[in-house]
Amino acid sequence: MSDISPPSIASLTARLIAFRDARDWRQFHSLKNLIVSLNLEAAEVLELTQWKSEDQFEADVATPEAKARLAEECADVLLYLLLVSERAGFDLTKAAADKIAANELKYPVEKARGTAKKYTEL
Repeated sequence: MSDISPPSIASLTARLIAFRDARDWRQFHSLKNLIVSLNLEAAEVLELTQWKSEDQFEADVATPEAKARLAEECADVLLYLLLVSERAGFDLTKAAADKIAANELKYPVEKARGTAKKYTEL
């Protein structure tokens, strides 16, 4: 096991912004374009499941090659999320924490445990 800690969201964002700015790409990164790109990358994650059963996909992702491909596609999604939050001016980690808190209220354990029902149906 590695003693090196994974980078923080803030340090990843700073590195990504430095990468973008060194290439003068901010001019292409309107909020709309970033959101479109985010969705295109999310579709690439989804594409990995195409024509596979749940069991086939789970088995596939257990292989190093498929796991690496999934990790790469998920990283692309994360990087676009970081760019969207930076461009829109909000703290993604705070937004995520706030969303978890809201979901805890919408889906209390005593009503939601073991069911896939939407909160409006609980």
